[in-house]
This record gives sequence, structure tokens and C-alpha cells, in this order.
Amino acid sequence: MKRFSILLVALALISLSSCDSKTDSRFMQSFTENFDNAKPQYFNMDGSHLRYYSGVHSFTEENTDVMLMTIKPTDEWGPANGPQITSTKMTHFGRYSARLRVGDIKGVQPKVGMVTGYFTYQFTEGYGLSEIDFEWLMADPRIICIGTWTSAPDDVNKLQRVGRTINLATGEILYTNYRSYHDGETMEDMYATEHFFDESDDAALTPRTIPAIEDYDASKRFYVYGFDWYPDRLTWWMEHPETGEKIILWDYTGKTPHYSGIPQSPTTYMLNFWHTLNWSVETVPNSIEAPKYPYTMEVDWIKYEPYDDLNAAWRAEHNY
Repeated sequence: MKRFSILLVALALISLSSCDSKTDSRFMQSFTENFDNAKPQYFNMDGSHLRYYSGVHSFTEENTDVMLMTIKPTDEWGPANGPQITSTKMTHFGRYSARLRVGDIKGVQPKVGMVTGYFTYQFTEGYGLSEIDFEWLMADPRIICIGTWTSAPDDVNKLQRVGRTINLATGEILYTNYRSYHDGETMEDMYATEHFFDESDDAALTPRTIPAIEDYDASKRFYVYGFDWYPDRLTWWMEHPETGEKIILWDYTGKTPHYSGIPQSPTTYMLNFWHTLNWSVETVPNSIEAPKYPYTMEVDWIKYEPYDDLNAAWRAEHNY
């Protein structure tokens, strides 16, 4: 009888924990933002609303309503200065996915320094930075950059990057590496020193090969991208545009000398479109020009499916 009572208590606690994770008003529940209306339901639009057009017809796909995000030549450089949407509440461990088409710019301006970011971001004092990225540089939208940023718990400038860059049109993994503030006192020191994982480290290098996607160009059509975020694993993936097959881009369970590389604390869900002064795509040197004309990108939908039990357990353990 005593053992049975203990079991009932344990089950009740698990049930309560799961319920709490679904009713915590600080966090997003499961949602799909379809951008069917003039104002998104689950995202805030940062800055001038003249940058955004939600619920409009796609330029490139019939019978699809999208959000257009527009950048202008007068916009300042930097990720916070272009159009950007941010979830109305926090997110945490879960499955994230989106269907989008980045800006088709390279034919007009081959060395444009434009970036599209689909990502999470939040710095929390005591926990550090929680950032997970998909990024494309418009000078060569065959290239995709995926990775994370974490930091020291109390200093967002003490950063560590774990990342992989892939040419999806050829299936070539250009590199998988990490960088850390431990390599110097400045951001320049960190960027100047890259570390490559040991070739025997399957946890950091899986998969070692990726199938080429015929004619892949992120600016020519919509693709579905996503990542599955667990406390000890991050898996970036995309869907094959013809078969719907899930293609694993990086299944990371690795370690680095300073951090696991996997963010742990809650974050916010974001998408942005911006101009860089110092980040050229590997295949087009000096592709850092400011935009000469207004440019747009399109997003069809964004989805979030939280892992409620994992989230409740983490918040209970950290009294968050």
C-alpha cells in the first residue's frame, strides 16, 4: 500500500509538471503562424511596419499567402536594423520549423552583403546566451550556415560558436568547427581562431555526408527547414522539396573544451533580414556591399512544437 501511494504521488507530480509547462503564461504553446492576416498572431514586428506585408500573395508561388519582409538601401547595417519578427513569448526545448524563400538578389547585385536569419535568441543573466541558427548569405544562397551561440552565464560578450557550413547544391560540408572567447580578449581574437573537431568525434560530426539537393537555391523556391532542440542534442534538418524526405544536416551531441555548445535556457523565436559589413559568403569574396535597392524575402509559415515534459523538468530543476 505504501509503495502504491508513493507511485500515485509520483504520477501526480509528473502530471502537474506537464500541466504547468502548458499553462505557464511566459511561454508559447504549440502554434503555427500562417501569416494569413495583416498582423501576425504569434510574432511582433520590430521597427517600422512599412517593412512588413503579411497576408499577401507570394511573388513566386500561386495560391500561397506569405509575409514579405523588405530591406531598404537606407537601412543601417547590423542584424537589429533590418526587418525582424520576434515571438510574443518565450520558447524552449522543442521542434521548430519554417517554410520560406530568401531574397533573390545575386542576379541584380552579385556581391551584396545580405543575410537571412531563422533562429532563436535570448541572453538571460545567470544562464547565458541561448541562440540556435539557420543563416543564408544572399550572394550565394546555395550555402547554408547552421549552429549555436552560447556564452558565459553573466557576460553575453564571452561567446562560443559551434557551427557547420554546407553547400546544399553539391552536398559538400565546407566545415564543422567551433570558436571561443577563451582564444583572446576581443571578438576579433575569437573570430581569428577556429577549432576543428577531431575526425574521430562522431558526436560532433554526424552526419559526415549529406546528399546534394538538385538545383538547390534558397532564393528560387520555398523550402522547409527545422531543428529539434533537446538538452543534450540538436538536430538541424530540411525536407527534400520533391519527396518530403527529412534530410539531416547536422545531428550534434558533441562537446567542446568550454561548453557543450547546446543552449540550455529559454529563448525567443525570430526571423530577420539584414545587411552585413564584414561577413562574406565563402564562395564570393568581398560580398559585403550595402543593398542598392529595396529587396524582399518571403515566409509562408513558422511552427513551434514544445517538448513540454523536458521544459517543465528544466524549469523545476533551475527554479526558473
